[in-house]
Order: sequence, then structure tokens, then C-alpha cells
Amino acid sequence: MFSEKIVNNLSRSSWIRAMFEEGAKLAEKYGADNVYDFSLGNPYAEPPKEVTESLKKYILNDEKGIHRYMNNAGYPEVRGKIAESLQRESGVQLSVDNIVMTVGAAGGLNVVLKAILNDDEEVIVFAPYFVEYNFYADNHGGKTVVVPPDVTTFEPDLIAFEESITPKTKALIINNPNNPTGVIYSEEKLKSIAEIIVKKEKEYGTTIFVLSDQPYSEIIYDGAKVPSMLAIFNNAIIVNSFSKSLGLAGERIGYIAASSRIKDIDVLMNALTFCNRTLGFVNAPGLFQKVVSDSLGAKVETEEYKKRRDFLYENLTRLGFECVKPQGAFYLFPKAFIEDDVEFVKRAIKYNLLLVPGSGFGCPGYFRISYCVKFDMIEKSISAFEKLAKEFNK
Repeated sequence: MFSEKIVNNLSRSSWIRAMFEEGAKLAEKYGADNVYDFSLGNPYAEPPKEVTESLKKYILNDEKGIHRYMNNAGYPEVRGKIAESLQRESGVQLSVDNIVMTVGAAGGLNVVLKAILNDDEEVIVFAPYFVEYNFYADNHGGKTVVVPPDVTTFEPDLIAFEESITPKTKALIINNPNNPTGVIYSEEKLKSIAEIIVKKEKEYGTTIFVLSDQPYSEIIYDGAKVPSMLAIFNNAIIVNSFSKSLGLAGERIGYIAASSRIKDIDVLMNALTFCNRTLGFVNAPGLFQKVVSDSLGAKVETEEYKKRRDFLYENLTRLGFECVKPQGAFYLFPKAFIEDDVEFVKRAIKYNLLLVPGSGFGCPGYFRISYCVKFDMIEKSISAFEKLAKEFNK
């Protein structure tokens, strides 16, 4: 009666949403103040003043035509400002014609994969990774190939990566800073990845695109820096959103930026614009294209996220949890006290702790904590973590 593929995929759908729904049940039973829900990466920070001032400008001035269709790639003046910003950052020449405005990063990734994939071509992902990549690739006839991590650092394993490349490899998705670890891949590591790609492209006579999914690139700590993917990779395609950097997750606004160094770049940009339309997005939200254009230099306050990271990291490591300290994003990815991370997360529910198993990110034995929540909830949760640790004799 329904799509067999979709019905089968329902059983593999996101652990994040499953735990979020479990939290709603617990909140109804015990009261929301007594449930510690760390499941969903839903930014709590309000948009910066530049966003609200821009919204007021367009709404109160009653600007004519702002709610109409525009070019499927988006407003040229908005795309031009994004191109200028990325060119300053990377040193790679970009113009308005290298940018397509999208319905968030998720929409952008689907547009790119639709434009580049043929049936059965492969998309490499580094574990742990955002599980929706599996479905995005499958949407367009592709297959994901998962490269296991070096769990001492959670940076990519270069040997395993090189061994994963085949003549069918069409793309690599890099999420930096990473969800769920918060690790920022170093410039040295990324340059090594670029060298491997160039070698394999020559060996197989193929082109391998590097898709940089980077919605957390503005949420970084302790003076860390996110390397420019456009500067490092010849065939780089940036897919970004303003969901986290400007606190606009619900507005679904992002962009694709394709390097001018890509062969036949004009064909690619036309394909991206075509897919933006034919996938049903048509164009990115018009009003918020204007708003983000006015707010490119702004970002949400990261100190509040850093405060939460530090408090949780210090308390969890005190309780015996092993964890690589995040450099960005708003997640911790500790090691579970038992190998079965799903069982560990289920046992945490006894203490009203809502966590997400690492298996949901292709990395069993760990679990994710999303700390974009109220600080008082984090404080109250420590006693529950203490009880959980005690259960495992920690």
C-alpha cells in the first residue's frame, strides 16, 4: 500500500527523535522539571539583535515584493554578499554564480546529492556522523560508506579512509565541527585527506566531491579555528545553514557554495538550481534570505554554550566518564560504561536521563549529550548522572 523502502526505513529512523518522544512521555508522568532531556540539538539561544532588527525593517517598512518568487537560486544580492564573505575567508574566487540559497543545510545536501549522484555511486562518511546522511544519499540512488574513527581523538582514520575509496566513490561528506563529538578536524588532517583524494582521483580517473556540512562552524571555543574547506579541497562544495549560527533552526535557511575550481562549474551550478526547483523547494524562504544577508557578521552568544560544556565535562569526567573535550558545536560524546550503548541509554531512562546512543551515529559504545538546554536543568541532572554511574560501580 505504501512505499516499501520508506516503511522499512521507519525502523531505522533517528534515535534522536525516539528519545525526544520518550522525554515527552516522562515529562507528562514526572513533570518537565524532573526530566533531563539531552536528546535534541535544538538551539535554545535567541537570534542576535541584528536578526530581529532586520526583521523589523522589512516588516514595518512594508517592503513591496518581498514575498514573491525570485530566481530559483535566490536573490542575487544575497548570494553576492555570501560569496564575498567566503572569498575573504578562503582566498578562492567566488561570485554570485557560485551560490544557491537553500531550505536549510538538509535541503542543501539533498540538492547537491541529487545533482551529482548516479545510481549505486558511493558517498563516504566519517563515523560518528549524522545518521540522516544515509537517507539523503539513498534518496538519490547513492550508498553511504562508513569509515570508522580513531576513537582516541575522533578525527578521521586516514588508512581506513583511503581503503574505502573505490571507482564508485562520488563524494565525501565532512561535518566540521562534528555532530556528535564537537571535534574540529585539524587543518593538517584535512590536507592529508585532500592528498589522498587527489591520488585516488588520478588512479581511477574520477572526480570526488567534498561536501562540507558546517552548520556549527560559528559555535567554537577556546580560540579554535575551523579550517577553510574551499582553500584545502579542489572540488569543495560548502553546505551551510544559519540554524545554529543565528539561532534560526525553524526558519530553514541556508546555502550551497561551490568552488570555482570545480571542472564544468557552470553545469554544476545549473544542475543545483534545477534540483532546488524540482525537489519541490523552488526557492529558499525569501524574507529570511534578506534577513541573513543583513546579519552575516553576527552570531549567537557562544559563552553560554561554553559554560554548559565546561560544567558537564568537568562533572562527567569526575564521575568516571571518558570523553574527548569538544572544541565546537554543543554536544558531548562520552564512552558508555558498557559496550552495549543502547542498553546503557535505556538504563539511564530509570533516572529520567534522556541520552542518544552512539549506535545512532555509527559509533557504538558511546552516547551523545546535547547541552543546548537550560543551565539549571544541567545542574539538576548531575545527581541523576551520579546515580547512573553508581549503578555501574563508578
